[in-house]
Amino acid sequence: MQRTYEENEEKFNSPPFAKALERFNQLRSELSDAANTKLRHVQFDNKDGRPAADVEREKEEWKSIMQPYIDNGDTWLSAPWLVAEFYAYRRLMEALGYYDKSNSETYLYDPFLVAKRAGLMSSVNSAENMLAKVVSLPNTKEGVALAAAFALWGNKMDLSIWPADAENSSLDVFAKILHAADDNLLHDDTDILTDRCEVLRENGGGKVDIIVDNAGFELVTDLALADHLVASGVADVVTFQLKGHPTFVSDALEKDLLETVAHYSSLSPDEYPNAHAAGKRWQKYLDDGKWVCNEDNFWCQPSAMWEMPNPLRADMAKRCDLAFVKGDANYRRLIGDRYWDYTAPFQDVVGCYFPCPVCSLRTLKAEVGVGMSADQVERAKGLDAEGWMVTGRFGVVQVGTGAEKDGS
Repeated sequence: MQRTYEENEEKFNSPPFAKALERFNQLRSELSDAANTKLRHVQFDNKDGRPAADVEREKEEWKSIMQPYIDNGDTWLSAPWLVAEFYAYRRLMEALGYYDKSNSETYLYDPFLVAKRAGLMSSVNSAENMLAKVVSLPNTKEGVALAAAFALWGNKMDLSIWPADAENSSLDVFAKILHAADDNLLHDDTDILTDRCEVLRENGGGKVDIIVDNAGFELVTDLALADHLVASGVADVVTFQLKGHPTFVSDALEKDLLETVAHYSSLSPDEYPNAHAAGKRWQKYLDDGKWVCNEDNFWCQPSAMWEMPNPLRADMAKRCDLAFVKGDANYRRLIGDRYWDYTAPFQDVVGCYFPCPVCSLRTLKAEVGVGMSADQVERAKGLDAEGWMVTGRFGVVQVGTGAEKDGS
């Protein structure tokens, strides 16, 4: 909260933000005495600029989420962490009047824009060499495997381990780097994923969703994956499922994706030829309807993904041939943020209920997980006994059939 204040200090202290700043400070006061401050419901008012049906849906969703903890008298510190964390960001939106259309200054104001733009600007140098590889990926199973690896290990693909000189510019060298990274995979369904993608390609291209996590360099690696899926014929349309309001500081909204594409398109073709060309391709995908953005507030909530609201679930079940789920918070929601046995099959926990075939690309940053063999768990513990579940060193590629494909 202090960082948010510092990055928005001038705005927050301007007259149009006076009421927002008062509410912001009230929220900070709650958090400063978190152990003794009981939770309350998210507040909605008649100034909300969204369609009434959307407001009512979100109101009922948050009421359902919070009611058990309010009934229990829970505080910020006694409620489950994931619930309290998502709730904190929604309360911040309430405090700032994010949906209050009567105040043009606070309406849809993103308090994390400074941080996200810094991430965008710093992404280019790391992305330049990676994006040269995207256009050279073969239209084969191996190409899909490498594109998925971009998205999984993107935060490791910087120039410190992947120099941009000619000697290190071949696809074979990149494949070796990814192979080394894959030593840290605790489960790898890449073969199942590429088989699925090959079927979509042979059928003329399918509908693929990417449930996005962070803006910045990670989003660029997601765009690189989507780029290859369209260019190689695996997908005729890629839909990016994005957050409905600012959350977790760096999580991506539609405007963040569009700003990323616009920024890369505007780069100097002499200084950043690969990033510039990628931005131009991406803009054309958006213009031609091959890339579609969809924001939904469900992606900003702590509910387990088996509680996906019916309109969103029905749309994905009917339309989507494959969904990539990115990031740790999304993974936690896939498994309900529960302590499953680490060896419980991903298909039995996730694949059996998800509305369509699903591929999770996750680097481990929280102490929950499924679908890992006992041998791999012991290997990871041996390499990093204290931090193997939380540092992001290890990852998984896990694929499930989806409920309709499973016959459930």
